Amino acid sequence: MTVHYFNCCFFTGLTAGDHITPVENEVTSTEGQSVTLNCTYDTSSEYPLLYWYRHYPNQAPQFILYKGAKSSSDFEEIPDKRYKSKTSDTSTELVIQQLTLSDTGFYYCALRDHSDTKCIRGCTKTYRPKYFDVV
Repeated sequence: MTVHYFNCCFFTGLTAGDHITPVENEVTSTEGQSVTLNCTYDTSSEYPLLYWYRHYPNQAPQFILYKGAKSSSDFEEIPDKRYKSKTSDTSTELVIQQLTLSDTGFYYCALRDHSDTKCIRGCTKTYRPKYFDVV
């Protein structure tokens, strides 16, 4: 099984200098194994939330999880226990366990300031797509 991922960046409630960037463009793994996708980010916010989404063709992006960093490190929502995430002051990772072919799709990392209470999961500003494929 080959796993490719194209990751994407969203910016919400942040300043112009804030950014989030994928670490790798392509990842290879085997069905049933785990894979880790990484993004680095830079923000002046002390309350960043790091989000991950999956996007299938011709569908809306699907929320996977969010996890806080820095002063928001206690905040997280991870509905599916097959996914795990770690954050630091400069990076976020998504671990997908027990890979299946249905994990193929576009994956997005997103950065939001936790103090921006007007913006919930779907609020986005810009993005650059990357792709993740299980074959």
